[in-house]
Amino acid sequence: MSFVLETKNELARVHPAKTCCKIAEIAGFLRFAGSIGIVGREKYRIVMTTPNLAIVRHYKTLIREYFEVDVSIEMSKGNAFERGNIYSITLGPEQLSEMILREAGILMARAGRNSISDGIYDELLRTKCCRKAYLRGAFLASGTLSNPEKGYHYEITTSSEACAKDLRRLINTFDDITPKIVVRKSRYGVYLKAREQIADMLAIMGASTQYFAYQDVMMKKDLLTSARRADNLDNANIDKAIRAAQEQLEWIRKIEARGGLSSLTLKLQAVAMARLDHPDAGLEELGRLMDPPLSKSGVNNRLRRLGEIAKGL
Repeated sequence: MSFVLETKNELARVHPAKTCCKIAEIAGFLRFAGSIGIVGREKYRIVMTTPNLAIVRHYKTLIREYFEVDVSIEMSKGNAFERGNIYSITLGPEQLSEMILREAGILMARAGRNSISDGIYDELLRTKCCRKAYLRGAFLASGTLSNPEKGYHYEITTSSEACAKDLRRLINTFDDITPKIVVRKSRYGVYLKAREQIADMLAIMGASTQYFAYQDVMMKKDLLTSARRADNLDNANIDKAIRAAQEQLEWIRKIEARGGLSSLTLKLQAVAMARLDHPDAGLEELGRLMDPPLSKSGVNNRLRRLGEIAKGL
């Protein structure tokens, strides 16, 4: 099962405790997953669709609890671009479709006439709990989420530019979360790419299990990155030590060829012989081989002196 599907299944099990949160979540799902048709004078037909049976059952329950109307779930086959089944809830005049549209902030009265708004109704978002519920509904309607093992991307899409801007503003009400808008043909995507912000969104929407799963993947990737960085650093240090040892051998052989090691002081002769006998040894190991033992800095100082002598020849 994909990460986004697991997330949506978890969110579909979140049941709002407050009445205000129920209508906020219904409104979020209706705004992003619903279509509205006119079936007569001042009469409306709402259809909300999703390929996820758990989601459509969840909203059937919420609608029944809040509006006290029972609705049926219909199933149809998806088209060439939609694999599997499509599930829908249909609300007609007999299921209080006009009341539902008004309470969701979609059907508005302007200049004595009804009009369909294309933004998000602010009256539903007065409290933080309602803003969380609305975002949960919007994500369950048209949200996508990449597997954190492969990348970081969270997005909710809509066909309305005004709705996309309102959604961005809504998400911005939460600390340190800064979504952007992208236009793809006739749709607008409100998205996040920062992994910490995506993790925060999972917590905000109420997907606590998926939040910890997301954090676990992030932690493992960080540990793997740190291990690779440390391994690269170790390899770089080894390469550096090998190059330094080769250069030191060249100094010593040059001195040996030009004037002989006997021309050196006894201390320099000792470190030169130790390097010739142990070309792969590190400075600490060379120091332990000396008699008496010498510190790493002491070995380094003597080898540097050999370099100065070799360059002067």
